[in-house]
Amino acid sequence: MADPKRATVKPRTEKVDGEMSVREAGKKGGDTVRDRYGSGFYEEIGRKGGQATRERHGAEFYESIGQKGGQVVKEKYGAGFYEQIGHKGGQKVKKLIAEAKKNAQAEGS
Repeated sequence: MADPKRATVKPRTEKVDGEMSVREAGKKGGDTVRDRYGSGFYEEIGRKGGQATRERHGAEFYESIGQKGGQVVKEKYGAGFYEQIGHKGGQKVKKLIAEAKKNAQAEGS
């Protein structure tokens, strides 16, 4: 069910009378901020926002939204999806460990 407190209006993406679309303006602004402050700026403000949210709503808030998101993914892709991505992640970790061991042996030689 949609949250009545949230706006569900999509931003305008088409150009009107040669003007910049909302999407183009957002990208241009984001690029300007990145160029001025560096890409790490977004990590910093994201971390600060996350801390403020945790202080305001508690850690349970993140648990709740994580469960909601997980349920949506499960409904969209099926329960087996988690098994698939878990296997892929495990294979990636296995590969990274093997590479690290190989590099450590090469450095030790």
